[in-house]
Amino acid sequence: MPAVELFVTLLEAYAATGLLFACAFLTVGIRQVDRASRGSGVGFRLIILPGVAALWPVMLRRWIRGKGQAK
Repeated sequence: MPAVELFVTLLEAYAATGLLFACAFLTVGIRQVDRASRGSGVGFRLIILPGVAALWPVMLRRWIRGKGQAK
């Protein structure tokens, strides 16, 4: 069972990191990655929150590359 416990622990860590990242990304980073999201409401951000949390490594890369492009 230790392999299963390790897998669950890693999955929990990934999910927790994703949730923390999503909170930061949806408050600050989304404006730098996607200009069309400026002025979007809370509803839109809640809808995309699960996807951002699940795909946080991809979104982090886009956030880093997108810096300075949004005006």
